[in-house]
Amino acid sequence: MTTPLLSLTWTDHVTGRQGFLVVDRLVRGVASGGLRMRPGCTLDEVTGLAQGMSMKEALHYDPQARYVPLGGAKGGIDCDPRDAEAYGLLVRYLRSMRPYIENFWTTGEDLGLAQDVVDRAMAEAGLVSSVQAVYPLLDDEVGARRRLAEAFAVEVDGIGLDELVGGCGVAESVLTALDRAGVPYWRTRAAVQGLGTMGGATARFLTRAGLTVVAVADIKGTIANPAGLDVESLLAARDAYGTVDRAALRPGDRELPGDAWLSAEAEVLVPAAVSYVIDAANQGRITARWIAEAANMPVRPEAEELLAARGITVLPDVVVNSGTNAWWWWTLFGDIGPDADQAFAHTRRSMRALTDLTLARAEADGTAPRAAAHAIAAERLPLIAERFGRHR
Repeated sequence: MTTPLLSLTWTDHVTGRQGFLVVDRLVRGVASGGLRMRPGCTLDEVTGLAQGMSMKEALHYDPQARYVPLGGAKGGIDCDPRDAEAYGLLVRYLRSMRPYIENFWTTGEDLGLAQDVVDRAMAEAGLVSSVQAVYPLLDDEVGARRRLAEAFAVEVDGIGLDELVGGCGVAESVLTALDRAGVPYWRTRAAVQGLGTMGGATARFLTRAGLTVVAVADIKGTIANPAGLDVESLLAARDAYGTVDRAALRPGDRELPGDAWLSAEAEVLVPAAVSYVIDAANQGRITARWIAEAANMPVRPEAEELLAARGITVLPDVVVNSGTNAWWWWTLFGDIGPDADQAFAHTRRSMRALTDLTLARAEADGTAPRAAAHAIAAERLPLIAERFGRHR
């Protein structure tokens, strides 16, 4: 792991809480990475996420596309987003980070923060946009900004397109793994931890592809039904933080402890909520064949080694959840228009190709998919640096 270009810790003068910003690298003077808010967020966590963003950007490099991969960065705030102080803390953090956001850090929603909250806080902090640092790289800034705004206004079945594309990408990675293994969708069960932006959309796309979602977990616990959950009803019964109103449960649905999703009788597990949720101690409860990392860094390295020894494949976050970030740039740079069909088609093609390449490389090299993804990114980073320049 390389030393980041920039690493800083900020302390709020009102609450004493801390926030962090890590810029792993710049490409053409800009880095990309979301801003998360969760209790217990640390500088080490944000550093790992920033390095992952550099790889996600590199993995989506296409020399024929308008989308120009950027460097990797990440922001984090140590606070529960439900806390009464959270919004004021966010605004003060953004005010302090204003020079970075204006000049080289493009950011957006992440764990604990929805994009509309980020946008509102950005405006209150006196900023033009969470991605304004990339504007000088655009051929037609006015048209690009209009296109992205129109894309964020698109809804599909009551859910915003910006929320759905990430889950579409996660689902497509899962489906690619199933196809390579010759496993039919209709015989595949899935359990999803987290029913927020990423987890909820993933559950929807997996269900619509023919998989059976047998368990979902939120902050209140796990909801399970071996015959399959009514995902659409659960999505409709969520609050702003992805917590399901238990009044929406059907007679066959069971309420179980919060970690019961780990041992669900399912072929696919999708941790889509928090980092470090699967460790060496609890990985032994998992019987699934695949774990798709919809969240960032949900599986600890020591757990991944133990899982691999038991024949369980971890589809890594740098591949699986990279679709949301890429969609922003595909739209802003003009590879796709502000249209749901274009967004889903482009996401499916790109995520299938990337997942297939990663799994094929892992098989050829005799390594885990994460190592294969890192190797692919490492090969592409010099190509990006040679073409666009890189600052460290």
